[in-house]
Amino acid sequence: MDPISFDDDHQKVLTTGQPSKQIKCSNIIDATLMQSHKEGGVLCYPNGGVSSSLERRIEFKLPGVSRSQLSEEDLLNENYIPRGRVLPRPHKLVSLSDRNGKDICNKQMPWFGIDVGGSLVKVVFFDPKDANVQETATLKRIRRYLKSSRPYGTTGKRDSHLEMPNCLINKRLGSLHFIRFATSQMPAFLTMAKNKRFADTINTVCATGGGAYKFEEDIKRSLGITLHKTDELDSIIYGIHYIDKYNSERECYFLEHPLDDEKRTKVPYDFSKPYPYLVVNIGSGVSILAVYSATSYSRISGSSIGGGTFLGLCCLLTQCKTFDEAILLAKAGSSTKIDKLVKDIYGGDYPKFNLSGDTVASSFGHMNMAEKRKKVKREDLARALLEMVTINIGSIARMCAANENIDRVVFIGNFLRVNQLSMNLLSYAVNYWSKGAMKALFLEHEGYFGAVGCFVESTQGCHD
Repeated sequence: MDPISFDDDHQKVLTTGQPSKQIKCSNIIDATLMQSHKEGGVLCYPNGGVSSSLERRIEFKLPGVSRSQLSEEDLLNENYIPRGRVLPRPHKLVSLSDRNGKDICNKQMPWFGIDVGGSLVKVVFFDPKDANVQETATLKRIRRYLKSSRPYGTTGKRDSHLEMPNCLINKRLGSLHFIRFATSQMPAFLTMAKNKRFADTINTVCATGGGAYKFEEDIKRSLGITLHKTDELDSIIYGIHYIDKYNSERECYFLEHPLDDEKRTKVPYDFSKPYPYLVVNIGSGVSILAVYSATSYSRISGSSIGGGTFLGLCCLLTQCKTFDEAILLAKAGSSTKIDKLVKDIYGGDYPKFNLSGDTVASSFGHMNMAEKRKKVKREDLARALLEMVTINIGSIARMCAANENIDRVVFIGNFLRVNQLSMNLLSYAVNYWSKGAMKALFLEHEGYFGAVGCFVESTQGCHD
């Protein structure tokens, strides 16, 4: 147990093992909670309250020290989180090879990483420049199919503009190709892969996402291969760092003049020294991660209102059938007939709080009136839905950034695919709420980091 004592000001002191870094708390802390410090259960509240929860931890702010002044060692030792706040213990990234005590890549080369999400399956295919005799025939079949045409079936597509040449995996040089299709088409994908004998010389596929568990038995039965499953949030972090390493000059960017179609500009952002930063992963739902170093992060928040919410409600209200169709509808619509604005309430601006009359006061606030509903088109409904979901995500992300004292916020996920409207709104909103101190950052390979990360994580013991 860490020693407990009182200083001259009668403040209870928890010694961290580093004499220069005693952690002081100005209130009484229950001894049982203090005992649980090593297990991440010490909680302290500024007004003297005591919590009995042992599932989370509180760290006490070191006097005169800001997060930017702390080293990676400080963060990993968990000696700093803003006082009076409860956060999950930072998760330390460990490779699958390290966890299992062996390198899976000593087996046959795994060429695929798959992220099976609730709405989309994302696949990364590693195409090595060199191939042995056993690999050549299978590689030729895969290359012929993947490169013959960009669309696959009704929902599948190869994002050829994202291809990354000269990547090192497993000490082998090759290219990464990126493919996606609807999760509902997984049975058809497995049938196609079996008929085209893609798995003839493959005994391992690296997989992440909830579908890696849901479809595991189907994949084994259809293709006779084993899944090496990885945690999806770990994989996202691995994927971001790996792709930025090989695509650093153009991977990260922000938008200037996001709401002006003529002046809008994509500006490269130097992501070489990113820590700490937030990742806002927008898929079916939303996960928000605080990344402290290359090996440490916490999931600090999230929301059930994400891309799946937009698509589900859009299908319900407009009878559209796909995400791409929903986005096209939104581009052609206007939310002004649906949302209640500040000027609808005040007759103009609200200058006391610097709110313009065009600020949304209530999403869908006009839809309680029958005469308003009669004037609305399905395109308007799609636009209002998209703006409602996007602004909600941006607001949560901004609050998380303020709480964490982090000024770099990266938005990723397939919700942003073919969705310039949401990227524009996020850029404007983050800049507005932060009074210009913060920019929304985006990454070119927005939805593929999980697939890349599980591939890299599973093989990193064998590549430099």
